[in-house]
Amino acid sequence: MRTKLICGLVCLVVNSVLLTIKTAFAQSRPARAWYVDTTGSDAGKGTKQHPFKTINKVKSLRLLAGDTVYFRGGQTFYGSLELPAGLTGTRKRPIVITAYGWDNAMIDSKDSSSIRIFKSSHIKLKQFSLVGSGRKAGNIKDGLALINCKDIQVNDLDISGFQKSGLLIYSSQNVTAKNIFVHDNGSAGITVEAPYQTRESHNIKILYCRAENNPGDPTNLTNHSGNGIVVGDCRKVLIDHCTATNNGWDMPRIGNGPVGIWAYEADSVIIQHCLSYKNKTSKGGADGGGFDLDGGVTNSVVQYNLSYDNWGSGYCIFQYWGASAWHDNVFRYNISENDGTVSDSQAGLYIWNSSDDEKQFHDCQVYGNIIYNDKVAAICFSEKSESKGIRMYNNIFVGKDTLIKGKDKIGDVKFWQNDWWSIASGFNIDGITNFKNWAIKTGQEQTKQHLTGFNIKPVFKAPGKTKITSANQFKAFKNYGLANTSLKRSAVYTSWFGVGKLKL
Repeated sequence: MRTKLICGLVCLVVNSVLLTIKTAFAQSRPARAWYVDTTGSDAGKGTKQHPFKTINKVKSLRLLAGDTVYFRGGQTFYGSLELPAGLTGTRKRPIVITAYGWDNAMIDSKDSSSIRIFKSSHIKLKQFSLVGSGRKAGNIKDGLALINCKDIQVNDLDISGFQKSGLLIYSSQNVTAKNIFVHDNGSAGITVEAPYQTRESHNIKILYCRAENNPGDPTNLTNHSGNGIVVGDCRKVLIDHCTATNNGWDMPRIGNGPVGIWAYEADSVIIQHCLSYKNKTSKGGADGGGFDLDGGVTNSVVQYNLSYDNWGSGYCIFQYWGASAWHDNVFRYNISENDGTVSDSQAGLYIWNSSDDEKQFHDCQVYGNIIYNDKVAAICFSEKSESKGIRMYNNIFVGKDTLIKGKDKIGDVKFWQNDWWSIASGFNIDGITNFKNWAIKTGQEQTKQHLTGFNIKPVFKAPGKTKITSANQFKAFKNYGLANTSLKRSAVYTSWFGVGKLKL
């Protein structure tokens, strides 16, 4: 036994020494630049003057810290770039794979993934267009798959034609995706995942990305598909200045549906300064909304976002059966315009809890939001809406007629200092058309028998006329600025971008 122990310790020391030598070599060896050009030859030296020709040659390279692989921009390379497992750059000397020249380089992988990186670290990938054969034309993979990776940066990519996700980040940490255009894929534009309920993916940043026209996965007949950006089994995720539109319209089933930008089984997610508009679901299907904190989400914030003309609700507060407990989340300083007009919610803000247990669905602050709807209601409570500690204050709720559809199941939701306005009748909740009478009957919007809420028509600059198409246009968006001085004095409305950003 003692001999075996000594041998084991010797092996451990030797392996540690070898790893140290390997790392030192990787850090000290001069960085190399490799070039790939369709006019080159795989028998060449890989220099700019004598470039390689194909992806297959790149897959055979022994890339080390500091190395860069340059694909000629404006050219199309066929095949799948599946990099060897265990590539390791360093913070100061990452491995870089990029294009050179005047345009992105295109990788056309037909029925497979264009790029797959596995168990690697400190990799930078940028300036590529990744193309599959189409979600219904033979492709069955994700466009770019990052699996069990750390310290990865992906920038300036265009990804389309994949049956699953355009970009998949799976069980990975310290990943930044910036300026990614994911469109015409099946399951989703961007997906963050890990083994269920592990929160194994963490420290993820999704910045200035656009998810457009990802209609649905034709092979998924049991669950949602057609999402814009969906993050799950993760923690510490930032989604900032992203746009999602026209997703979900070809989900091949009726049931729980897709959402533009959302999270599930996640902790410490921030979704901010994002635009989600004109997202859809299957005919007769649920959801199709703008933003959603769904089953098992905790300690997360949805703030400074704009949602409009989505088939489902603009902002979804959801808990599904079997999820981890949902609690301590915040929705603030968001705007919803004419959301929820097609699917089951029929309102801009939707509360739903299929666990039927308020202990699994509790503590949420909803404040500083504008929910404007000249088509249907402002708020919907599902028949399954058991909750504790949901508090809504300093919001402006505008509905076509009735302001609230359905009923708070156990009556614990509290409202105060909100402004309520029914376009058709001035005020209408449950057939009560007098605000003061409703407040007295329900105990809402009052403290010590003094009214705290308002029933004042908010005079917005251009309500119901939103046309912007990118989150990058927010600085010029003034449609919901208030001309009504009485509401300004009442402090119901807080400037959309008037509070500092949260940081991970």
